[in-house]
Amino acid sequence: MRHLKSGRKLNRTASHRKAMFNNMAASLLEHERITTTLPKAKELRSVVERLISYGKKDDQNHGFRLIFKTIKDKSLVRKVLYDIAPAYNDRNGGYTRILKLGPRRGDNAEMAIIELVDRVTAETTEDAAE
Repeated sequence: MRHLKSGRKLNRTASHRKAMFNNMAASLLEHERITTTLPKAKELRSVVERLISYGKKDDQNHGFRLIFKTIKDKSLVRKVLYDIAPAYNDRNGGYTRILKLGPRRGDNAEMAIIELVDRVTAETTEDAAE
């Protein structure tokens, strides 16, 4: 029985899964929107939301170290600390949104878009300017 066993294995070893989610988290925080399969998106959500919560804490040095454990790019860690996390100061969790796309053509895998909520895009800045 799987009582209290959280997380999907996704047919990967633990090290492969950890590396995959670290890379996917970096891509999501860099581009603020990525397309992946639905199970991966659901698992990635917990990783990214934890990183943004680390960035919201008062101690910037400790937050930097905690985020850098997952994302090995200093410029991206600074983006999380100084751009992304302050935008969610009034929000208690729920920093990501998952939109279902339907099945992938090749193998019929359920696809999804995972994106940051309230992200600033080119369309929204143009609408605000008008």
